[in-house]
Amino acid sequence: MVKFDEEKQDERVRALHKKEEEDLASTLSAYHGVLYLNLSTHPINIDALRVIKEIDARAAELAVFNITDKKIDVAVISPKNDKTVEAIEDLKHRGYIPTVFMVSHQSLEKVWDRYTDLSYSLETKSGALDISNEEILEMTKKVTSLSDVKKLIEDVLSMKRAYRISKILEIILAGAISLKASDVHLEPEEKDLRLRYRLDGILTDILHFDSETFELLLSRIKLISELKLNVKEKAQDGRFSIKLVDTEIEVRTSLLPGPYGESVVMRILNPDAIAVELETLGIHPQLLEILKKEIRKPNGMILTTGPTGSGKTTTLYAFLKKIYTPDIKVVTIENPIEYHLEGIVQTQAETEKGYGFAEGLRSALRQDPDVIMVGEIRDNETASVAINAALTGHLVLSTLHTNNAAGSFPRLLDLGVNPKVISSALNVSIAQRLVRTLCQVCKKEISLDGKNKEIVNKVLTNIPDPVYLDGIQRERVWTAVGCPECSGLGFKGRIGVYEAILVNGKIEKAVITNPSERDIREAAKDQKLLTLVEDGIIKVLKGITTLEELDRVVDLSSI
Repeated sequence: MVKFDEEKQDERVRALHKKEEEDLASTLSAYHGVLYLNLSTHPINIDALRVIKEIDARAAELAVFNITDKKIDVAVISPKNDKTVEAIEDLKHRGYIPTVFMVSHQSLEKVWDRYTDLSYSLETKSGALDISNEEILEMTKKVTSLSDVKKLIEDVLSMKRAYRISKILEIILAGAISLKASDVHLEPEEKDLRLRYRLDGILTDILHFDSETFELLLSRIKLISELKLNVKEKAQDGRFSIKLVDTEIEVRTSLLPGPYGESVVMRILNPDAIAVELETLGIHPQLLEILKKEIRKPNGMILTTGPTGSGKTTTLYAFLKKIYTPDIKVVTIENPIEYHLEGIVQTQAETEKGYGFAEGLRSALRQDPDVIMVGEIRDNETASVAINAALTGHLVLSTLHTNNAAGSFPRLLDLGVNPKVISSALNVSIAQRLVRTLCQVCKKEISLDGKNKEIVNKVLTNIPDPVYLDGIQRERVWTAVGCPECSGLGFKGRIGVYEAILVNGKIEKAVITNPSERDIREAAKDQKLLTLVEDGIIKVLKGITTLEELDRVVDLSSI
């Protein structure tokens, strides 16, 4: 008796149908003059799927299954389908170079199925890494400490699924956003990879993981940052955006080749971190009143100075927020635009495209502005245009890279600005630093003695006006301890330390004589404004920060 195996028979029928479908696709490809491919035996590049969203791929009956730089391989059922043709043209407009292959419907389904292996993040029309998915949003809420980030990454490292690389990247970014990190550092070492966050200006170790995982992670970062995947010996810069509910966070990616591989730094430009009110920056009340008057003036220049990462841009944004009203026109020239202000015209300088700060400033002046913010004065051309703008009825806000407020004047002279116009154009020069603020939950009071007491007393003796010392005690300071609230760091958040020099008759006379910083400081003594060190010591005695932290940013050893 012959036994009929229905299951085997169905399997044979399915195999026959598959073969017939592949044969038909092969025949049609020859008819259309397009290459044929059977994707059932072909590897799929998961990163390629990010080029087009699943819903759009299915609607256009195509799939991108491989990518190298901007070259992509595209699988289609019919090259004559209107929606397919339209989608391929759109890919070309986006800068991709497609090679089209005709495939069977089952081949396409195989590629579409791989979308489930993609991370929870989706590619948006603007090229943003959209992590508005509920699960990712929940992750940003769950990550409240450095140990949370470490544990989540370690959990994913133990997984073998294809999407784990995307998951690791999302945890790294979600952690950086939650913990308000300004930068993420991925540093390949001889045996493994070191992950660090810059928290409140200080680099903090998160964990080490294997180099193999990093290589995959690096490819993912390059892809979403629109960098060249096959370039490993040159520095590269790119960018991408993260959409989180109503906030779009821009991430600037920098790659630098090294002995053990490419080092990655991702700069997190979080608008929420920039949107700070003027009154909360840490400016001493007496200086704050002066600055409020200066920013209300119809013309002139206000400069903020300090090293990179000292909060200059945040201060300028706080000024703009304070003075903006619907009856004035404000134009900014920035690189990058870190925070979008409603009602203000913002333009991004891109030197590599021939649109630098000087060109942007000239264009801005044709927009009939009342107030102009220039991200940075770094050359003679920008300095000249900015000074002229300040002299011709505009209020100009900008930044300079100098160590202190007095340094602005020699710096402008170095840039070729006529000394006779500096005093007419410049209203005030401000210098600032950022110090970490003590965690209010765990900070510990200690007595002030020894060398520290000598430093404090010496600084207090030179404070120009006794009013600054009202209510200030001199017997104790506070030190960092560490608790769960501050992730064991002892600090939470940052505050500014400020000094300023106003332009008056004495400064004007000093500038004419090609002065040094010392000459400018001497001429400014009568203004009775605090120096960076004096402002910092007052904050130390109030328990806002520590002497060690202040020393880190202003160097107390020279006192």
